[in-house]
Amino acid sequence: MGQYIELTKDNFDATVKEGVSLVDFWAPWCGPCRMLSPVIDKLAQDYAGIANICKVNTDEQEELSAKFGIRSIPTILFFKNGEVVDQMIGATSEQALKDKLDSLK
Repeated sequence: MGQYIELTKDNFDATVKEGVSLVDFWAPWCGPCRMLSPVIDKLAQDYAGIANICKVNTDEQEELSAKFGIRSIPTILFFKNGEVVDQMIGATSEQALKDKLDSLK
C-alpha cells in the first residue's frame, strides 16, 4: 500500500531527482489543501512504484517554498528527473492530476 512521501530540505533533491514526482505544497490550516489531501493519499496508492507522490508542509519547510516561489497553496509541482515540468495552483480534481502524471510517465 503506497503512502505519500513527506519532503524536507534534507530529502527533497534525492527524492525528485529520478523519474516522475508530484509535489503538493500545502499547510494544515489551508481549507483547499485539506480537501485535496484524500486525493493525494489515493494517488500515492495508485501510483506506488510508478511515481513519487510527495507533500511539503509550507509552514515547516519555508526554505523549499521560497526556492520554488510558492506564493499560494495548494500548489502542485510536477518533476521529471529533477526538473520542474509543470504546475497546478489551487485544488484540482483527481482526474486532472492522474492525466498529468500519466503524460509524464
